[in-house]
Amino acid sequence: MAGGNWSPTDMPVLPGLYMNFVAAAGNAIQPGARGVVIAAVKSHWGPVGQFVEVSDEAGIKEMFSEDESGGATAFTTLYLSLLGGPKTLLAYRVASDAAKPAKLTINNTASTPAAAVEIAAMYPGQRGNGFKVSVADSLAAPGTKELKLYEGTKLLRTFAIGDGSVDTAVAAINDDQDNKWIQAKKLADGTLASVSGETFADGDSGISGITNSDYIASTAAFEGQEFHVLTLDGVTDPALRSSIVAWVGRVRKEGKGIIVTLGGTAVDDTASDAVSKAVTRSASINNEGVVNVGSGAILADTKYSSAQVAAWVAGLIAGQSLNQSTTYAESPFDDVTRRWTRSEQEKAIRGGVFLLIHDGRKVKVLRGINSLVTLQLDQNNSWKKIRTIRVMDAINGDLQRTAEDVYIGKVNNTEEGRLALIGVCKEYLRTLAQSSVIEGTGYDVILDPAYYSSSPAIKPAPDQVFLQWNARLTDVMEQIFGTFYVQ
Repeated sequence: MAGGNWSPTDMPVLPGLYMNFVAAAGNAIQPGARGVVIAAVKSHWGPVGQFVEVSDEAGIKEMFSEDESGGATAFTTLYLSLLGGPKTLLAYRVASDAAKPAKLTINNTASTPAAAVEIAAMYPGQRGNGFKVSVADSLAAPGTKELKLYEGTKLLRTFAIGDGSVDTAVAAINDDQDNKWIQAKKLADGTLASVSGETFADGDSGISGITNSDYIASTAAFEGQEFHVLTLDGVTDPALRSSIVAWVGRVRKEGKGIIVTLGGTAVDDTASDAVSKAVTRSASINNEGVVNVGSGAILADTKYSSAQVAAWVAGLIAGQSLNQSTTYAESPFDDVTRRWTRSEQEKAIRGGVFLLIHDGRKVKVLRGINSLVTLQLDQNNSWKKIRTIRVMDAINGDLQRTAEDVYIGKVNNTEEGRLALIGVCKEYLRTLAQSSVIEGTGYDVILDPAYYSSSPAIKPAPDQVFLQWNARLTDVMEQIFGTFYVQ
């Protein structure tokens, strides 16, 4: 989907809807995105380099395992993200080239036994090393054989393999729609030999060899996926953070309205100079598309770093409607790992840090801000709010889809065609006004006078349309001031 920003001195080449968001004197039009979170994770199970939708805790355990030994992060990252309440959560497993599935071979019963079947775990990872297989006569169906798959002492699946021939066994395993654990490959003809507790081996999760380049390579897949918020799995390496921030800046300029949530280490979260560390992190990011979480949190006696809490923040952002704000949003956490003072909280807000606080009753978000500290040209303080950016991203994305589906390459660039385009844009703004995303009066869409006047500075080409949008974004109450007169 082509789109993004445009400049009169550097006009884009690809067809598409190109939008510039410029701060008006008071408040300007702002669009937004919502719904889908991508979480990059490391795991001992599950498909590598694929998007897997996860909707509940049971789904996490089934697809990615709750084992977080050896650097695995899937369960914590996905669980915290789900607690945030996203519409859709897509897990993306990252692994190094060392990742491979556990395997075993079973011989046939020939006079000179040969390897007849190779059975491999469905996915790469060390979880498969805990699988065991037995082949024996069936007690339930005398005269036939069965292959049983165990994980430790737990029976996962029983496969009826008839006469025990290699072809029958391979088909029984590979054609079983409820088989979520193994796959088989024929190596030789014959009948499978009886075995008891044959163990799988050599499964590698590909975690220890993961480098920043593996995460960076994953961003190519992310670009091709429709989503709104990205979170990493607690990684805090400064070099990786810089690469991700640069990537976010690029894709946002190209019209892909996404937000990324990041954080710091548990040590930084609780340090005496935690405030300075978090503020410095935001200053190095300084991007309206990146949320820098500064608070670690505690849930059920487990402590999570701010980089891990970022997964919950991603779910929270994606789960809210456009007329909601993350400011004072209640969290599921029992406490924060460090309670910031009033002056520290003020410094965090001024420094672009997304903070969780304990107000004496519950843990909640202090203020829904991103890491933007230094305003760029055509920005105002509204750009520092997550809600503003979500609304801008949503409008831009919705209008791009409408333009591509209905107008670009389909409607003649005549006065009638331009009026039709303006009409549908106004109708879209009307729906936003009805939802209290923008104010209900004063919004408008017109042909940009700078390009459509008696003597325009630049005359549009026959295939170009220049629109001017005017709207005022609504906001939630974040500060209430009053004067109490005592008589």
